[in-house]
Amino acid sequence: MKDETQNDQFKALDKCHREIQEHLDQLTDLFSRLEADSDSAHCRQKAKTIEAFFSSTSREHHAAEDKNVFPALLASDNAELVQAVRTLQQDHGWIEQNWLELAPMLRAIAQGEDWVDMAEMRNAIEVFLALMHDHIVLEETLIYPEAKSRLAQEMASRAARMAP
Repeated sequence: MKDETQNDQFKALDKCHREIQEHLDQLTDLFSRLEADSDSAHCRQKAKTIEAFFSSTSREHHAAEDKNVFPALLASDNAELVQAVRTLQQDHGWIEQNWLELAPMLRAIAQGEDWVDMAEMRNAIEVFLALMHDHIVLEETLIYPEAKSRLAQEMASRAARMAP
């Protein structure tokens, strides 16, 4: 049962990465549209959707990684792996800090307010996109495969112990 739950968690984490990438693409598209027409209903709705996603689902995703994926990897004797996990934990802090700067701008756009400085927003978006992209690449190329491999080994070991 525990193994199935862990497999389901990885499926959910993988799905969330796809959703994050979709929302990052939408954020990129939104900003290019905003420079042309910041007061359109389409831009306001897109800003609202993007802000809601990164203020909830993405944050919950990072909390799930911190709780369910990272601890076992931090206990590894592989220094490179431990350092990668520590980098990802630090990333979560940087992503959150950047998001706290960007989110109010998106909320303002969603509400039709006009106080947002587009140059400041461009910088915040560029930083956010870079942080998220690098973070996801490290997770998908090293951390998730390692965590999934460890889970598979644990499941095989349990199955072998339970076999008659």
